[in-house]
Amino acid sequence: MNSKQVKNLNLKVIILIIVLIVSSRIIPHPPNFTPIISLGLYIPIIFGMWSIPFFILCYAITDFVIGFHELLIWTWGSLAIIGLVSKFGKSLFSRLVMSFCAAMIFFIISNFGVWLTGSFYANNIEGLINCYTMAIPFFTNTLLSTIMFAILIEFFVFSKYFNFIPLIKKKYY
Repeated sequence: MNSKQVKNLNLKVIILIIVLIVSSRIIPHPPNFTPIISLGLYIPIIFGMWSIPFFILCYAITDFVIGFHELLIWTWGSLAIIGLVSKFGKSLFSRLVMSFCAAMIFFIISNFGVWLTGSFYANNIEGLINCYTMAIPFFTNTLLSTIMFAILIEFFVFSKYFNFIPLIKKKYY
């Protein structure tokens, strides 16, 4: 595959990722059951650290469409942190463990933001514990979707049997 074909293929993958991000946020879905956290982890692994602002920008565009909210700094910030820690995903096992950790990072940071900026919970340790306790049902969907989409990405992108992104083959095999 020559350089032009690789660039065209990578451009198609980037367009597919944009479509996935936008559609997963706009199309009705169970609460917190989206590929966003998995994509936030795997996009920098696949394309490099330069893609983190690009990913956050896609997320911001969809927030513009569905409506901005007071938790933007907490959600965008957690996705940026997830992207930054993705550089440690060198093996299948580490990437799957990081998928679990990414869901935890998003849960901890976003719900801390709910507690800190919202008026639903008391501004004390009891209110913080109550906030995290009430968020557990949402975390279930977050964790299940993150792990499920991570496995799908591993299968289709990192598998020896598929070669959607030629740069991956050189980088990991």
